[in-house]
Amino acid sequence: MTEQILKTPIEYLKGIGSQRAEILKKDLEIFTYDDLLNYYPFRYIDRTRFYKIRELSPDLPSVQILGRIISKEVLGEKHTKRLVARFKDDTGSIELVWFQSIRWIDKIIQPGSVFIAFGKPVIFNGHFSISHPELEPYQPNIENKGNLTLQPVYSSTEKLKQFNLDSKGIQRALAVLIDQVIRQIKETLPEYLLKSHKLISLQKALYNIHFPENSQILKDAEIRLKFDELFFIQLKLLRTKLLRTQKFKGAVFNNVGDNFNTFYSEKLPFKLTDAQKRVIKEIRQDTQRGVQMNRLLQGDVGSGKTVVALMIMLLAIDNGYQACIMAPTEILAQQHYLSIKSLLGDDFINLEILTGSTLKKARVSLHQRLENGELDILVGTHALIEDVVKFKNLGLVVIDEQHRFGVEQRAKLWRKNVIPPHVLVMTATPIPRTLAMTLYGDLDVSIINELPAGRKPIKTVHLFHSQRLRMFGFMREEIAKGRQIYIVYPLIKESEKLDLLYLEAGIESINDEFPMPEYQISIVHGKLAAKDKASEMQRFVKGETQIMVATTVIEVGVNVPNASVMIIENAERFGLSQLHQLRGRVGRGAEQSFCILMSGNKLSSDARTRLETMVRTIDGFEIAEIDLQLRGPGNIEGTRQSGVLDLKLADLSIDQKLLAEARETVIKVLEDDPELKNESNLLLRQYFEQKSAGISWDKIS
Repeated sequence: MTEQILKTPIEYLKGIGSQRAEILKKDLEIFTYDDLLNYYPFRYIDRTRFYKIRELSPDLPSVQILGRIISKEVLGEKHTKRLVARFKDDTGSIELVWFQSIRWIDKIIQPGSVFIAFGKPVIFNGHFSISHPELEPYQPNIENKGNLTLQPVYSSTEKLKQFNLDSKGIQRALAVLIDQVIRQIKETLPEYLLKSHKLISLQKALYNIHFPENSQILKDAEIRLKFDELFFIQLKLLRTKLLRTQKFKGAVFNNVGDNFNTFYSEKLPFKLTDAQKRVIKEIRQDTQRGVQMNRLLQGDVGSGKTVVALMIMLLAIDNGYQACIMAPTEILAQQHYLSIKSLLGDDFINLEILTGSTLKKARVSLHQRLENGELDILVGTHALIEDVVKFKNLGLVVIDEQHRFGVEQRAKLWRKNVIPPHVLVMTATPIPRTLAMTLYGDLDVSIINELPAGRKPIKTVHLFHSQRLRMFGFMREEIAKGRQIYIVYPLIKESEKLDLLYLEAGIESINDEFPMPEYQISIVHGKLAAKDKASEMQRFVKGETQIMVATTVIEVGVNVPNASVMIIENAERFGLSQLHQLRGRVGRGAEQSFCILMSGNKLSSDARTRLETMVRTIDGFEIAEIDLQLRGPGNIEGTRQSGVLDLKLADLSIDQKLLAEARETVIKVLEDDPELKNESNLLLRQYFEQKSAGISWDKIS
């Protein structure tokens, strides 16, 4: 019954109607009673204390003041008309100002009367004032003076405010809704979990998140609702993993054959790091269990993930299977293809690449060879998921930078064999532990946390635009040594809104400082045709140009060991993760490499933290943790499209402890009752099935 009421369209709530409902749907994605009930305040105003006027600061949110009206007057005419009252307590005085409802308020505020005024203090012409304060007559004989409560503040929009749905309006709508449905809200957690975690009831939590009786009950409500969010995300992920291991068999890679052994002993040009060996062992164990592998391989830029993936692909071939690797861009796919080809040589196995640029004639031949089993490894972009691409016996799928692919896209690859292929997901974007537990909670995780032997840590410096001549001098020194240089800009053309150095002006500046024919420059950006982009890239890869001027299209997929300097213009405009990815384009050879972060003099606190972090550390996981704290999980690249992080209250940057507690609880519940059949877990099963309705378990997470 409760579910039916909560699914009621929002227009049927008293006081909303069709017009307001349309705006709520459009601006806040509130379609039903349930959506409104779960639209939480983003902060609370403390109405439990009174401020003295001498305590006021423009940094304070809305404050409550007890004082007396000393005088009042109406100033201005017509459009500039305003009512100004002098309001005084025993520490000073301020102005209260109204621009609307002047005639009505003028009757209420008589000099000498005592009020409780509530509003946001600002400084105007050197004096404090409050515009359109809420006023409440002071009644000394009543014990509860003022609105002694924590007043919720809801996000609204200009359009909503026109329909009286500002924060107060949303609060009024919630008051009507809660009065109607709160007693019918059913519990979602079993009694034994509520007791063991000392959680309040769901009814009590929902009521007090919107209308808190005091700060302690508000804290209890937040913990309960956050725990619910994190618990059911983990239940979904871990139960999905459990169902998959029960439902899907996997190819068994028992043989370590000629391909693997020959490559390891004769073709591998360097020693594997201990971390790479550990990861290969973990994957080997996965592929021998007869259950489909779903493993996430995390490794910083340049840590050697591709070699690990290649060795597992050779293992698949040794056991009679084909393998493929899917990358999000043609540049990255081409990079993987060339990298694998250089490691294997021409006559070792049958390797091909398939992208949007592959010619029709070549495609036909490739499709035939793939389907009859002649091709061993296919590298490609999303072109791999086309229905016409058929494998004879696909045993391993490697997905690089998987957050750039949608769930359905990845799932299509998975369905290209009767026995679902093993899945190895790779990312060079280090993921904070808390984010990995939610985004990839149903995958096993391997981490390569060592750089290959001989690699020198990249030196990073931060320079201001005024130090540009120093930068040019350093560039000349490096080019004289035979090195190459990247210069990355955030924009292609000048923007009227953003005062950034832009690529087109940058090219002019670089041409002036590094004229032809002594210097050669490559230019790469997203607006170039794929053919021109590839041509410019190849000139740089072959060493025909010393400087590459580019936008962030080179963030992934470019591997030029001779490039020793990465210069990032307007570095303050980039996120930490992106800065780290760009820096990873250098430092791939044996020579010392450098990253120069150029910025303007005016830096926000967050921008300063980002640049200082980059200068201080090259540890991608430490950088990812700081990035999570600065930006929050919703803005970390790729998390929005995942659909997993639909968190309304929990914040992964501050709720790590609660997340760990929720995950451990789910693990214990599923260990004791994998199918949630026990009567004590009936609520969990019902809630899980209700929330999981329509989910297909044959999708890659």
